[in-house]
Amino acid sequence: MSTIAEPKSSPEVPLPRGNKADKEVGQDRKAKSQGRWAFWLIAPTLALLAVVIVYPIVNAVIMSFQKDQGLDPVSKVFVKGGPAGFSNFIHWLAQQCGSGPCAPGTLGSQFWSATGTTFFFAVVTVILETILGFWMAIIMARTFRGRSALRAAVLVPWAIPTAVTAKLWFFIFAFEGIANKLFGSAILWTGSEWPARWAIIIADVWKTTPFMALLILAGLQIIPAEVYEAAKVDGASAWQRFTQITLPLVKPALLVAVLFRVLDALRMYDLPAIMTGGANNTTTLSILVVDQLRQGVNSAAALSTITFIIIFIVAFIFVRFLGANAVASATPNGKGKVK
Repeated sequence: MSTIAEPKSSPEVPLPRGNKADKEVGQDRKAKSQGRWAFWLIAPTLALLAVVIVYPIVNAVIMSFQKDQGLDPVSKVFVKGGPAGFSNFIHWLAQQCGSGPCAPGTLGSQFWSATGTTFFFAVVTVILETILGFWMAIIMARTFRGRSALRAAVLVPWAIPTAVTAKLWFFIFAFEGIANKLFGSAILWTGSEWPARWAIIIADVWKTTPFMALLILAGLQIIPAEVYEAAKVDGASAWQRFTQITLPLVKPALLVAVLFRVLDALRMYDLPAIMTGGANNTTTLSILVVDQLRQGVNSAAALSTITFIIIFIVAFIFVRFLGANAVASATPNGKGKVK
């Protein structure tokens, strides 16, 4: 009698290890682990920034709402400071001293003058440094013998400390200095308003133009040479290549350089303080803050807070509007999204 053999059951195939869900869980754990490591690695830097930046700013804001210690004008008794509200800010913004306007020549009446002088220095110096820096960057981007030596030599003025630069140009613009002897003139460069202003501008442009040139040069070097070669083949002139290729592609680096220089110029102190001492209408906001420290710390804190707000607003405008346009223009067809 024949028997029918039962079919053998096929061996079970083991499920592959590490399916998609397991991989996602592993990636999440890895990301969390990396995030924890990143936090502990940057924690010392964040703590240091909190000590040297956040604490002074918060403390200055708190002090700006306090009265300065001094003699009570009524009782002639030394009194401690107390809550002042917004009186310190009103003193500067509304130019008020006590119950009435400040007398001419007082620090309160100098606030708007110092603000105008600061922005005048910032606008003029940044425009000149951008034009000269762009020209220097284009020259340094070319290939020629001695290019490395030229780049090193250009950076020398920027490497010199600002105090040394101020003293150097102070002697150059002295009455019997090199400037008057070279031009055969007898100008009191640091003794009258506009010569003193232009002396400071020339010194600042000489020192910080290499910084602008260095940042713009970094933007020029990322432009492929093939783009210029294709434009030449298409018959584009040198001006068309500059306006249609160089400017749009170097715009992000150019805006970063301009932003850094504007913020640096708005806090200018060393050059005018050493060359003119703030005389002849060359007092900037930073010089005004230092001068006010000798009369009242809390009032100076209010002035420094106002200066910080002004610089913050300028930086916000650059980053929010000009910076966003630069990033969008750097994306293909200028259609990149910026949040």
